[in-house]
Amino acid sequence: MTELRHYLQFNDFSREEYDYLFDRSRWIKDKFKRYEPWHPLFDRTLIMVFEKASTRTRLSFEAGMHQLGGSAIYLNTRDSQLGRGEPVEDAAQVMSRMSDLVMIRTFEQDVIERFAANSRVPVINGLTNEYHPCQILADLFTFIEHRGSIQGRTVAWIGDSNNVCNTWLQAAEVLDFNVHVSTPPGYEVEPERAGLYGTDHFEQFADPMDACKGADLVTTDVWTSMGFEAENEARKKAFADWCVDAEMMSQANPDAVFMHCLPAHRGEEVTAEVIDGPQSVIWDEAENRLHVQKALMEFLVLGRVSGGEQ
Repeated sequence: MTELRHYLQFNDFSREEYDYLFDRSRWIKDKFKRYEPWHPLFDRTLIMVFEKASTRTRLSFEAGMHQLGGSAIYLNTRDSQLGRGEPVEDAAQVMSRMSDLVMIRTFEQDVIERFAANSRVPVINGLTNEYHPCQILADLFTFIEHRGSIQGRTVAWIGDSNNVCNTWLQAAEVLDFNVHVSTPPGYEVEPERAGLYGTDHFEQFADPMDACKGADLVTTDVWTSMGFEAENEARKKAFADWCVDAEMMSQANPDAVFMHCLPAHRGEEVTAEVIDGPQSVIWDEAENRLHVQKALMEFLVLGRVSGGEQ
């Protein structure tokens, strides 16, 4: 029987396990592109619990589970007892007795930690206010596809120090690369909230142009994440100089790529010239959510799989 593992933060896995997952993602993606079926999770069930709305997370997990031979059940907290005050611990006991995997997209990390502590099956973080590990898994795989190993490289994060930024910082610690972060005053990284154990791989810059110097990857996100809509107007003013444009990209290495986890607001956090330009890999990045999450689900349910063996 496979050891019960959860994927709640990026640092839940080791560097060696990520090497396996990236190799596995490549193999699974190749099968997908050649229309060759691969059903290692036949007759298995994924429950997807959504408290926060989603396009890419739902599509990639639901399609991914079907492509692995299993089935996926969508639950919105408004339509379940969780939305009517059922304790998270009780919901975990019930859901995990009726499924093989649970993916949760919610607000507080504490909710998913409590759920996992009471679950009999693997739990995956589909996004919380604090972390978004599946997104960074896809981003890293995309970088590796285009530019090779991320080790020793530099990622420039421009904008809000949100859940995606926090996860980049964790990834840098695990996989040995550097992150340059530039945020407006008052929106700086909070190392404790980011779950950082050291700062050897992380540097803050007041000027986003400086953060981009020598970067191999420049990335950003919307200025106002879900749950912070009341701050939208104040954030637009504060972040005005943190729009990734062609001038900012020119500070990065000539072969640097641009990423954005989407959805994007062209003209706010990034110009159309950059996000739709030749350095942008956003559509590969979006598609790769599907492939890395298939590898992740396979790994959590079955452990390591060699080639086409089950």
